[in-house]
Amino acid sequence: MRISVVRSWRREDIIELYKSGGWWEEGTPAELVDRIIKGSFLFVVAEENGRAVGMARVLSDGVSDAYIQDFVVHPSYRGKGIGREILRYILGELKKRGITWIGLIAQPGTMDFYRKEGFAIMEGHTPMRYMGGEDV
Repeated sequence: MRISVVRSWRREDIIELYKSGGWWEEGTPAELVDRIIKGSFLFVVAEENGRAVGMARVLSDGVSDAYIQDFVVHPSYRGKGIGREILRYILGELKKRGITWIGLIAQPGTMDFYRKEGFAIMEGHTPMRYMGGEDV
């Protein structure tokens, strides 16, 4: 297995990973994958035999803060340490660039995984998402 930062990847592999995470809506144009990868500060793929079996992307200004997003390992590859390797790879890449404020939103049931890698709950903070509202 190899982990690397990529600037492009086969759309089908990435869409399959997004679907396995429950994050890809039917009818979404496949071309969106190219824009997601290119628009990310880092887009990391774990590949085995040329197929993406895990991925994560990082959003950042490249200077002070970074957010890990869309982190998923294909269900048939989970429990093999691939997620840990992807996360450690990302942390190493960010630290090399001097970025040490690294955040993410953990899905239910994943907090222990992240805690073991040095993440902690930000007391007094609540993650929020824009869900629409009055026109601006």
